[in-house]
Amino acid sequence: MAYETCVIPENNNDKADSGTQSNKRKRKKSIVWEYFTVETVGAGCTRAYCNQCKKSFSYITDSKLAGTSHLKRHISLGICQVIRQKNQQSSYPKTGDSQDTANLPKKRPRATPGFCNGISFDQERCNHDLAKMIILHDYPLHIVKHQGFIDFVRTLQPQFNPQCLNSVEGDCVAMYLREKQNLLNLINGIPGRVNLTLDFWTSNQATVYVFVRGHFIDGDWNLHHPILNVVMSQFPDSDDHLNQTILTCLSDWNLEGRLFTLALDKSFASETVMGNLRGLLSVKNPVILNGQLFNQNCYARVLSRLAVDALQTMRGTIIKVRESVKYVKSSESHEVKFVELKQQLQVPSMMNFLIDDQCKWDTTYHMLVAACELKEVFACFDTIDPDYTMPLTLDDWKQVEKLCTYLKYFYDAASILTAQPYPTANLFFPEVSRLQVELTHAAFSQDTFLSSLILPLHKNFDQYWRESCLILAIAVAMDPRHKMKLVESTFSEIFGENAEAWIRIVEDSLRELFIEYNTQMLPFTETNGDEGDEIMLKTEAYQEGSLDDGTGFFR
Repeated sequence: MAYETCVIPENNNDKADSGTQSNKRKRKKSIVWEYFTVETVGAGCTRAYCNQCKKSFSYITDSKLAGTSHLKRHISLGICQVIRQKNQQSSYPKTGDSQDTANLPKKRPRATPGFCNGISFDQERCNHDLAKMIILHDYPLHIVKHQGFIDFVRTLQPQFNPQCLNSVEGDCVAMYLREKQNLLNLINGIPGRVNLTLDFWTSNQATVYVFVRGHFIDGDWNLHHPILNVVMSQFPDSDDHLNQTILTCLSDWNLEGRLFTLALDKSFASETVMGNLRGLLSVKNPVILNGQLFNQNCYARVLSRLAVDALQTMRGTIIKVRESVKYVKSSESHEVKFVELKQQLQVPSMMNFLIDDQCKWDTTYHMLVAACELKEVFACFDTIDPDYTMPLTLDDWKQVEKLCTYLKYFYDAASILTAQPYPTANLFFPEVSRLQVELTHAAFSQDTFLSSLILPLHKNFDQYWRESCLILAIAVAMDPRHKMKLVESTFSEIFGENAEAWIRIVEDSLRELFIEYNTQMLPFTETNGDEGDEIMLKTEAYQEGSLDDGTGFFR
């Protein structure tokens, strides 16, 4: 359709002045006039007519101009029935046929140098985000010299000026220093102490790296666990190496005198190394409870090592199960036969077994559990598939089931680490004590196979239990739902006649911790005397008869 030239016709009877006449004859720039035509309908009255539905709208009345907003709404909001019907008939416009489709009016873009959608181009911000991208995704620095990257960025923003390698490296270092200073300011402001964990990672080139991670709670009760240092070492189990790594970390982050505990995987450090480390760190870090809480083993690694040791003990049988699963999953025809046999035998299992990742013991556990539920199918599978020559005996399946029973204890105990973002310390005592009880019963079982399987595991876990039960018991005793009742009942089951001595150790430790933290709060109470007195008055009712011997608070 050829649209009329949008010029308002001259009306000789119009008494408007010459300036008004001159403005009326100007060519209109709004895109809305591609859809409307103006006509004079009377003296001093001009209306706009839709070219599609022929509906009229007010435009000029006497000397008042109505504008074009209501005309745009008529087109863009689908009020025009003709345009709406055409849009429903064809979702895609036909090229070159303006009568069949109606393009909604849009504002014509205006090119403004240095601006994109009203946002000015900022080279420094781009440099900052580029350095952040390189750090986050571990990109090489020379990505800024890749022609494909340069072309892509300049397509997005022609004004972007690629940096040289030295500039990008400087931006990355500057960002690291800023983040380190922010973290240092945060650590300097925390009210409590810091726990450190040491972890070791070995690269493909057999290079050992030591990761030092801090764990602390800030003044707003938010938990933080940043990596404070990463050190490459050829001798991670040497005294000098561990000592120097930790002392350097404490010095760099102003943590002298603020270290509470140190946890590390003891498979990487001997008792001699641990003793020397405790003595060295105790010089500038006053220890609590004679250092009993200072060195702790890693809970996750203990569970992982126990599970791996159990799987290694039965590696021959597990290989048979894995090969059987691989045989079924290797071919669609094998899997179809397996499913048909399962239906014939009416095996109720709904689990879908997958081949495990041998680097992740939990995937092996899930594979074994699924295979055990389908053991009847595996036992008869060679009758319909003569090529299957790896059936397990009935005794093999019984041993796998016993193994899965205790792998489930490890799996459940490890689940508290992933069940919630920040598991609190009071959650660990019930799981660890339950695992200690179950391993003890199995280690001294009359079942020869079960006893031989669990006894080495119990020996290793018993050492972890005796080293960690104190701090775990203290944490659960702080839980007002349990206090000392859960500790007393658990210790009675585990230690038997010696339970009373262990319970007394926990109670004495709680009193000592109370005195230690109360001493730390004295400077605050003295400098804020009135407020401190008010706090003590509010808590006196709860402390009556309990501060002399300490038993009232913990019971």
